[in-house]
Amino acid sequence: MTLSFFDQFMSSTFLGIPLIALALTLPWLLFPTPATRWLNNRLLTLQGWFINRFTHQLLMPLNLGGHKWAGILTSLMLFLISLNMLGLLPYTFTPTTQLSMNMGFAMPLWLATVLIGMRNQPTITLGHLLPEGTPTLLIPVLIIIETISVLIRPLALGVRLTANLTAGHLLIQLIATAAFV
Repeated sequence: MTLSFFDQFMSSTFLGIPLIALALTLPWLLFPTPATRWLNNRLLTLQGWFINRFTHQLLMPLNLGGHKWAGILTSLMLFLISLNMLGLLPYTFTPTTQLSMNMGFAMPLWLATVLIGMRNQPTITLGHLLPEGTPTLLIPVLIIIETISVLIRPLALGVRLTANLTAGHLLIQLIATAAFV
C-alpha cells in the first residue's frame, strides 16, 4: 500500500541501494552485440531490421548534413523508448519521470546545439537574439532578455516534460484508486 500518490515516483531501493542503475542499464542488454558470424539468429535479424527502419524514418526529412547525427539520435530514441517501456510493467519504476534524468539529457544536447550553431553560423545564431526592426533604445535590453531566455530554455522544457509525465502517471493512479474504491 502506498503512503501517498507521489510515492510511485520515488526510486525503488533494494538493501538500501537505489535500483535506478539497474533500470538504466537494462535497455542496453537488449541491444545486439557485434558477432563474427555471417548469419544472425532471428532476434538479431529483427533488431537490426528495426534499427535500420527507425534510422531511415528519422533521417528521411533531414538533409545530408543532418545525417551525421544519426548515431546519437537513434541511440537516444531507442534508449528512451526502452526506458519508457519499463514503465508499462507493473510495479516498476520509470526513470524518465525524474527531473534529474530529463535535465541530464536536456543540458548536454542543448549545449551541443548552441555551440555548434555558434561555430558554424555565428551571425545567424546571434541574429536570433535581436528581432528585426527593433527600436535602437530597446536593443541592449532585448539582447539581455533573449540571452536569458535561451539559457533558461532547457531548464523550462525539462521541468515541463517532468511535470507532464508526472501528471499523466498521477492521473492514472487516481483513476485506478477511484475505480478500486
